[in-house]
Amino acid sequence: MTKDKLILALDVAGAAEAREIVAELGGAVGAFKIGLQLFTAAGPDLVRELTRKGHRIFLDLKFHDIPNTVAKASVEAARLGVWMFNLHTLGGHEMMRQAADEVSETCGRENLAKPLIIGVTVLTSSDAGTLTEIGIERSVEDEVLALARLAEEAGLDGVVASPIESHAVRRSKIGSAFLIVTPGVRPDSATNDDQKRVTTPGAALSGGSDYIVVGRPILRAKNRSAAASAIVESMTSVV
Repeated sequence: MTKDKLILALDVAGAAEAREIVAELGGAVGAFKIGLQLFTAAGPDLVRELTRKGHRIFLDLKFHDIPNTVAKASVEAARLGVWMFNLHTLGGHEMMRQAADEVSETCGRENLAKPLIIGVTVLTSSDAGTLTEIGIERSVEDEVLALARLAEEAGLDGVVASPIESHAVRRSKIGSAFLIVTPGVRPDSATNDDQKRVTTPGAALSGGSDYIVVGRPILRAKNRSAAASAIVESMTSVV
């Protein structure tokens, strides 16, 4: 179903508000993203609660540390029952490979559903100037492609890439089963906020994205259900 491709970002201040939104929109979107703000406020208990109720959770904590630390954190994410989680591709091949291997081993041994593991490439709030500031001389597109190839080689299931670069990833020699999850998606009626590389939901899917992540255009809407339905409708013609 088209709605399964829509992930709602639960970028809210606490568990009570998150529960209210999940109750309201559980049938209107495919999954919910829990990121740094909500996880810091509500902790893993909320993640367990929602996964046990059957909701698909994308845990967006962008793990980036030494390989052993990221691998152990990744195993704990799998034990929470999340559908998907991410880590930073800039952590390198060894970090990603160890995380993927230990999650697979643990899920097999403990009879757990293996979550999808995806790698963050270049944040949608970044642009060429941001890369230059941190010493990266490649263009944004070249950097995304290089990191996507590294993620595939390390055994990840896909990447987080902006709608501007997703088409380049899809056209590359990376396998067709490699997932692209795209934030920075905005309906025509919405503002860009702090996102710099954005597009519409339909354009993101047409460009090769498998899932899109939307937050504020739905969360701030007077009628959240109608806003989510309108986004799903805008995606239907290209699915």
